[in-house]
Amino acid sequence: MKKILVIDDEAALRDLIELVLRRENYQVQTAENGRSGLRALDSFQPDLVVLDLMLPDCSGYDVCKEITKKQAVPVIMLSAKNEIIDKVLGLELGAEDYMTKPFDNRELLARIKVVLRRFDHSEPESGDEDTRIIHEELEFDLETRVVRKNGAQVSLTAKEFRILETLLKRPEKIYTRDELLELVWGYDFLGDSRSVDMTIMRLRKKLEDDAEHPKYIRTIYGFGYQLGGGSA
Repeated sequence: MKKILVIDDEAALRDLIELVLRRENYQVQTAENGRSGLRALDSFQPDLVVLDLMLPDCSGYDVCKEITKKQAVPVIMLSAKNEIIDKVLGLELGAEDYMTKPFDNRELLARIKVVLRRFDHSEPESGDEDTRIIHEELEFDLETRVVRKNGAQVSLTAKEFRILETLLKRPEKIYTRDELLELVWGYDFLGDSRSVDMTIMRLRKKLEDDAEHPKYIRTIYGFGYQLGGGSA
């Protein structure tokens, strides 16, 4: 059963979303402000967060940044704002999707299912199934969504995690920016390929000993990006 955290200060909307999600057999926890939402993030360990942009105690943008710093969990942002710049900012800060209020509950459910499928790392049940990918000093666990370097956990956002997962699963392939954009952000993303470059730059800062001379993520000039280093 997938777990969804709903952070919204509108009690009526929060309760409605919870009702709709429970009918679809999701496990749901709700929070009425940013601080309680971040506490719930740690205790509930959700698979997805539905986050309102306008919260009484802090900006939803700030909460989104904190969420993506803490865990590789996807975020769907809700807002009454319909400006393109607001949508792009939310997506650049790590949100997977952005919905403008008011919205149809069926559309919210559809988008939740799409995002969860994108981040579904479940494998067929097998007692001895190893969900880890080992590459150089990196250990990448598909089930727990934990990345370690030399045994120390590395905190990645959902998009950083997805880019690294994509590269690790096919180390021989060179991915163009457009391919990564579609695989990680989705075909209907409002931004452009610079989002890929910015995310890889942040990922390198977290993984590389020298981000100027990257070991794990190589730039193939004129083409795109490829996993670097030796093979697993």
